Amino acid sequence: MRLLLRGLSILIVFELGVLLLFVPWSSAYWESNGLLVRFPELRPLMLNYFVRGVISGLGLLDILIAGSMIFSRENSGRK
Repeated sequence: MRLLLRGLSILIVFELGVLLLFVPWSSAYWESNGLLVRFPELRPLMLNYFVRGVISGLGLLDILIAGSMIFSRENSGRK
């Protein structure tokens, strides 16, 4: 059970990282989402390339964290 939960948490962190890495550069999802429709004053901020890059950087960080979780011996139970 412990191994299953560990694998699931790694998968969730990895998937979140992939989403954060690619979604800011996808115009179909990023430029026409519900948040920008409801709050149009956020549009200049959210369409800024710097903000997109920061969010993609967080996604890359999540992918690296998932990779470190895979190779971590501390939580694997095999010391």
